[in-house]
Amino acid sequence: MNPHCVYIICGATASGKTAVSISFAKHLSTGIISADSRQCYKEISIGTAKPTLEQLREIPHYFIDEFPIANELNAADFEKLALQYLDNIFQKSDTAIVCGGTGLYIKALCEGLDDMPETNKKIAEEIESAYNNQGMEWLQQQIKKEDIEFYNTGEIQNPARLIRALSFVRSTGKSILSYRTNNKKQRPFSIIKIGLELPREVLYARINQRVDDMMKDGLLDEVKRLYPFRNLKNLQTVGYSELFDYLGSKYSLEQAIEKIKQNTRHYAKRQMTWFRKDKEINWFNADDKDIIDKILTINKPDSKS
Repeated sequence: MNPHCVYIICGATASGKTAVSISFAKHLSTGIISADSRQCYKEISIGTAKPTLEQLREIPHYFIDEFPIANELNAADFEKLALQYLDNIFQKSDTAIVCGGTGLYIKALCEGLDDMPETNKKIAEEIESAYNNQGMEWLQQQIKKEDIEFYNTGEIQNPARLIRALSFVRSTGKSILSYRTNNKKQRPFSIIKIGLELPREVLYARINQRVDDMMKDGLLDEVKRLYPFRNLKNLQTVGYSELFDYLGSKYSLEQAIEKIKQNTRHYAKRQMTWFRKDKEINWFNADDKDIIDKILTINKPDSKS
């Protein structure tokens, strides 16, 4: 049995993943890989709820503040980078922690991704431009017409996935689902998945409070600096899109803040729907004071080198 073990700490946004992962990393004397599709970008910090500078100094972190916002990284990039980060961590420790809420990134690291043909970049840009002009309903209708199989999966509230699926079918003539084999890659380390959960009313209250705290911490100023780049794909994200709309006079500031809260709650619900489908996740109440001790009682599964 390979001695190396990766602990995955996942769950909805604002569920307390960062605090738990840092406490656990201190206990294990190891590093943390962020599995968040936005924290890797240098220019967006407040709205992505990055660990604080003090926390980053306490524990070695990877995939945070590593790339400019114009770089478009995806799950395949994360898989490759995360395996490199793990090699680095395993030189000093037998354990590593991966913490984040981007389900596809976690899946890519744990299971690998299917090989797929490239999509036509020009087609993708045209779809993204049309989405920016015509909105979500247009995007959903195009998918319904051109890839009913994907439409019927229910993943129709995530614009990035819809744009990817529509770009794929227009580029290849086939549904992106036709390339999903569900063949898991074998990893040379064992994996233990930890899910953090809270009662819905508690989680939603924390989301609302965190948005208020982000505004106090200067989120609006951060968004103002990024306004000239607002059409970049990486800035089409909750907390930024709504304030771009405010700056463009689409909403009042109060309306924009309320929309951030609402869209973050919706995002948290989608995250939990994704993670609940994974039967390998061991669920814990995020507020459990003995959570570290309880995680350590989980038996490590066998791994194949």
